[in-house]
Amino acid sequence: MRVRLKGINHARVRLADGSVEIYYYAWRGGPRLPGKPGSAEFVAAYNKAVKSRPAPPAAGLLSIIKAYEKSVDFGDLAASTRRSYGPLLRRIEKEFGDFPLSGLADRRSRGVFMGWRDRVAEVSGRRQADYAWTVLARVLSWGLDRGMVPANPCEKGGRLYRGSRVDNVWSADDEALFLARAPKHLHLPLIIALWTGQRQGDLLRLPWSAYDGTHIRLRQGKTGARVLIPVGAPLKAALDAEPRRCPVILTNTEGKPWTSDGFRASWRKAGAASGITDLRFNDLRGTAVTRLAVAGCTQAEIATITGHSSRDVGAILDAHYLHRDPALAESAILKLERGTKFSK
Repeated sequence: MRVRLKGINHARVRLADGSVEIYYYAWRGGPRLPGKPGSAEFVAAYNKAVKSRPAPPAAGLLSIIKAYEKSVDFGDLAASTRRSYGPLLRRIEKEFGDFPLSGLADRRSRGVFMGWRDRVAEVSGRRQADYAWTVLARVLSWGLDRGMVPANPCEKGGRLYRGSRVDNVWSADDEALFLARAPKHLHLPLIIALWTGQRQGDLLRLPWSAYDGTHIRLRQGKTGARVLIPVGAPLKAALDAEPRRCPVILTNTEGKPWTSDGFRASWRKAGAASGITDLRFNDLRGTAVTRLAVAGCTQAEIATITGHSSRDVGAILDAHYLHRDPALAESAILKLERGTKFSK
């Protein structure tokens, strides 16, 4: 049986004795192949050469994606963000890896990318489509800033997902219900989240060395902000009663640090068992902001604890929480009554 090998190159070579011999190469500029064409030695050498041949340099949009993943900007992202970007970058590669960079300057390319976002929304949902669009826009923005692409057609693309979690704030009843029905090893994560307003990832990594008995010191993984949080009495009681089985404060039933996936799965099960299905652990951060505001804290005071900027605190309160919290309305009217002189 004859085997057709692609890319074989040959050259006629005159030897020192004047004779002429034909040398065969795996490809032009590739390694020389021993043996006679068609022999087992020849075929084996060809297959080995092809297998070890370096991949051609990335071209098109793929080259920008690969360069971005090697950049300092990508490396500076939080580890969780880099992990979440990975599948989306591979998805973009599959769809647009060979998209010519010159085509990015064509105004019609924006429609091409938006059409892809619409298809992602149909398959994976609007939130995932928005996230994929954001990642693509970020890669192109990075490339544009460095003169690697002529334009960023994905700039200011808007959002498909219009969902909101304005009502997803833990009430005192929700907290009491969870503490009554959820496994005991999940009580401390609830309390520490409510009394610090920190993200799940930062709390799962928080070591005992960050707690000195009166304060918690941490550096936020997402923003790099350093926060010093006074420990309230309920949180202090919970921390002081917790056995220190591990350098990390929050541990699973085996006394080992949680993985992100393991914690989310356990929390989801505990919430379902407690009858709390519309609230997530991440809602505790916004709940902490709301409770601090209801207690009369200023935006600057809240920002000092949670690590938000003062402006972000205002945006969170205005857009998501405070206008739905009746306690604030009642507090406002009481203050108005106390400050208003009226006759009976």
